[in-house]
Amino acid sequence: MTKQKPDSANALIADNRKARFDYFIEETYEAGLALQGWEVKSLRAGRAQLKEAYVFLKNGEAYLFGAHISALPTASTHIIPDPIRTRKLLLHKAELSGLIGAVERRGYTLMPLELYWKNGKAKLRVGLAKGKKEHDKRSTEKDRDWQREKSRLMKHSAR
Repeated sequence: MTKQKPDSANALIADNRKARFDYFIEETYEAGLALQGWEVKSLRAGRAQLKEAYVFLKNGEAYLFGAHISALPTASTHIIPDPIRTRKLLLHKAELSGLIGAVERRGYTLMPLELYWKNGKAKLRVGLAKGKKEHDKRSTEKDRDWQREKSRLMKHSAR
């Protein structure tokens, strides 16, 4: 008899909520990450943050910059962990060429949206994004408030 893994195998590690507030997300891509051993252990402990991170393209490759993965106190003594080092993203060649075209010619930005586990591997969901203007942010906030108020009214009238 084999043991079933809990549903947390596809669990969310870190979420970048500010990205969805500041940008219109047009498309999303799933990218692998080139990580070191101590980083994987830290991710398993949930010690990651995408708040100020962004993705940039250089020499036909994608890199994650500014993501903070803090080292565990039990990290190895023969390495010096750098919590905000630049990490390479693993994408297919066709996806990369499409992203390069969108970013360089059409003025899009690449934003890290969420970091999660998939089949035991750390994955990063990257969004092809266009920046929001101030009035767009206000309308998004107004819509969210209306949805919240509407659900309150529906809940109250159901009683």
